[in-house]
Amino acid sequence: MSLGKRTSAAVIWSFGEQLARRGVGILVTLLLARFLVPEDFGLVAMMTVFLALGQSLMDSGFRQALIRLPEITEVDYSTAFYANLVLGLVAYGILFAAAPSISAFYEEERLANLIRIASFAIIINSFQVVQVASLSRDLDFKAHMKAGVPASVVSGLVAVVLAYLDYGVWALVAQSLLGAVIHTGILWWQHGWRPTAEFSLSSAKNMYNFGYKLFISQSLEVLFKNIYPLVIAKFFTAPVAGLYFFADRVRELVVSQLLHSIQVVTFPALAKKQANSSELKSAYRRVIRIIIAIYVPLVMGLILTAPWLFELLFPEHWYSAHEYLQILCIAALLYPIHSLNLNILRVLGRSDILLTLQVFKKFVTIVVLVITIQLGIEAVLWGQVIQSVIFYFPNKYYSDRLVGYSFFEQFRDVGLYYVASGLIFAASIWVVDVFAYGALSKFLLAVFTFSALYIMAIFVLDKPLIGEVLKVVKKA
Repeated sequence: MSLGKRTSAAVIWSFGEQLARRGVGILVTLLLARFLVPEDFGLVAMMTVFLALGQSLMDSGFRQALIRLPEITEVDYSTAFYANLVLGLVAYGILFAAAPSISAFYEEERLANLIRIASFAIIINSFQVVQVASLSRDLDFKAHMKAGVPASVVSGLVAVVLAYLDYGVWALVAQSLLGAVIHTGILWWQHGWRPTAEFSLSSAKNMYNFGYKLFISQSLEVLFKNIYPLVIAKFFTAPVAGLYFFADRVRELVVSQLLHSIQVVTFPALAKKQANSSELKSAYRRVIRIIIAIYVPLVMGLILTAPWLFELLFPEHWYSAHEYLQILCIAALLYPIHSLNLNILRVLGRSDILLTLQVFKKFVTIVVLVITIQLGIEAVLWGQVIQSVIFYFPNKYYSDRLVGYSFFEQFRDVGLYYVASGLIFAASIWVVDVFAYGALSKFLLAVFTFSALYIMAIFVLDKPLIGEVLKVVKKA
């Protein structure tokens, strides 16, 4: 199978894993929403940024360095394993010591114990970095699926039981910890690799020289990705933070995990073409076209149906979160292009440019956040849409300069799917307003109308794409 087909197949397996896990996640979230209140999710929102930073410190770019190495040895794997284990212990120690200060910052006494228990997942996750990197190098995302889905099912069921028994926010903490334990355990059981007693300082330095810039870049990304729940929890109320966090979690279930699948698959796949810029560009164009054709209608469909989904599935105290979700999804429409453009920089080893871009983006984020925080929660959300549009241009500039993929070429490759989805979105709204009454009928008619019109549009405007996607699915 060619690299392009292997990549597309890997995206499907990775998305299949994420779809299965997030399908479980959606069901679990639905059940948890019936037993928990926005304040419970607000407490999780308060500590999310700190846990994510600890996770970033534990990884420190070693996973991506392992994926990118042209040739790799057992010594490299063992070196990365021990380095990540030590960094995981360091990250846990920092969070354990900082927990009271974080609790005082939010004026929330419960946070200290929550952070000290929840952050133990960082140590657990440090045991799976090498396995994940090795499977990613081989584009073996079927194995990821075999580990991820059972972990999601069991941890989700336990969380629902604990929520039903009135354990509140601890149900969410238990879900995170148990998921990490099961996922790591299955990866170790199915993957033959075991660490040896070898550690190479030169190998560690080599990986760290690539990884530390990614660590700084990723830490900035983590900090500013989670700065919204942090700031919202500080300047608004815990219930408002909970509504935002809940909406963002629903988006994660559908949008961000598809994006994650795209990023983790395309990086090792495109890395195989790093020596030939014309082949890299050709593979990139083929991948982005298929991905956008699938991703954009899914996100537009979620924006379309969000009000009726929330009315049908969630208790009344969660309903207003659907507006948050719609705005967050609008901001996410450009995310796969951002991700793929940045993966070009990772593939070519330009972590220096990645770091520069991250600094620029964080400056823009701070400016937008300072302005919008004064105007209310909806202004803060629309600020994320503005940021996403601004970020496209520097991302695109460097991918154009490095592989010669111009804005006009990219628009020609993906513009059709954005335009078609937008027009079909408007048509679906009209059909629903005229012919449907009640949340269930509106939801069903919207899904049918949008799906049918989009498939028809692609069949008329880009029929070869349908055959291409079907071939990839068949060989996946």
